[in-house]
Amino acid sequence: MEEHVETKRAPYWKQIIFVLTAGWIVIWIYRTILTPIYPIISDFFGGATDASLGNISSFYFLGYVCMQIPSGILVDRFGKKKILIPGFLLFGAGALIVGVSQSLSTVFIGSILAGLGCGTYYGVAYSLTTEYVPADKKSLATAIVNSGTAVGSGLGLVSSSFLVGEGVLPWQSLLFITAILIVLMLVVFKKFIRGEEAIAKKEPAAASKTDSSLRDLFKMPMIAAYVLYFSTLYTYYLIDTWLPNFLETERGFQGTAIGIASSLVFFTAIPGALFFSRIADKIPHRKTTIIILLEVLAASVLFMTITTKNQTLLIIGIMAYGFLGKLAVEPIIISWLGQFAPKKSIATTYGVFNFFGMSASVIVPSVTGIISDATGTKVYAFYLAIGIIFAGTLIFYLINKMYQQKENRSDVVETGYKNEG
Repeated sequence: MEEHVETKRAPYWKQIIFVLTAGWIVIWIYRTILTPIYPIISDFFGGATDASLGNISSFYFLGYVCMQIPSGILVDRFGKKKILIPGFLLFGAGALIVGVSQSLSTVFIGSILAGLGCGTYYGVAYSLTTEYVPADKKSLATAIVNSGTAVGSGLGLVSSSFLVGEGVLPWQSLLFITAILIVLMLVVFKKFIRGEEAIAKKEPAAASKTDSSLRDLFKMPMIAAYVLYFSTLYTYYLIDTWLPNFLETERGFQGTAIGIASSLVFFTAIPGALFFSRIADKIPHRKTTIIILLEVLAASVLFMTITTKNQTLLIIGIMAYGFLGKLAVEPIIISWLGQFAPKKSIATTYGVFNFFGMSASVIVPSVTGIISDATGTKVYAFYLAIGIIFAGTLIFYLINKMYQQKENRSDVVETGYKNEG
């Protein structure tokens, strides 16, 4: 009878992919709905500066980043469902506070709370894919889950620039709609994600085990991944938070065109992510090479994009960056990192990884606003981001090369011992 029931339902790992994709869609709708309408929000709050508007995102990501390592530890200790549902409740409360705010300081408080709530999601999502998705489908499955970020971003940008930019709805309405979506996701999590017993074992924790755990989280290849992820996300969150404003104020885009042009980054990312992840799964021993190639190509394309004033070339560049950029390379980095993650602390590993990467998201919105206020243009902020990508990619390459040489020497020594024996 049980076998008959099992054939009626998709395998659990496929259900997980569906649920996690939907969760990212809701998170990214929230993250992007305000960026195309910064001028409207500025007027509502009496003429806020670019630096103040950038702080809306910076405070959200500050909460998000601060939750990464604690949430990873809590997930490994108590289970995914017990941490994810309260996290999303906090996310919803933060979104509602932003929606009813009458001052920027209240917006900042709501943003921090929403960030703290969303901060529980990353470790849950990628520990689930690491544990349950078959090995030969990990990169592709991660890419599908990540496509939720692209869909959510596109929906957020387009709906915001049309509904609010064209005067159909007040900007606060978008936050209330997002809160409804969050409630729907809570129902989905409750239904589809399996409950777990507390994972913590009631045994004395030796200091040597703690030291070993810390060493496991900071192996050389993992440090290389942390640096590269910071570099990748610095550029991505510059685009996420300031590209719509850049297109409007420095490249002449108007109205709904701002949201459509900005969303192309995310929509072209979906085929790019699926394409390169499929290749990475077929030749797993070449993942490092694929990662480096994608980073260099993405940075080069972005340079071409921001230096042209031709709108057609700019749109082509935006699409090319989407195809080659963060959403294409991230699933490969995540699956590559999985081979080094300690089995008993997978969520903690991804929490540390995302902490270092997402720290860029705290810095970049405000730094870009400061650069814009000081120079009158955001082009220099893009130049800085491109330089950071090249520097991070070089560090990733050098650390991996040294680690590989060290491993090869160890193999030679071990083989020699065996031959002597």
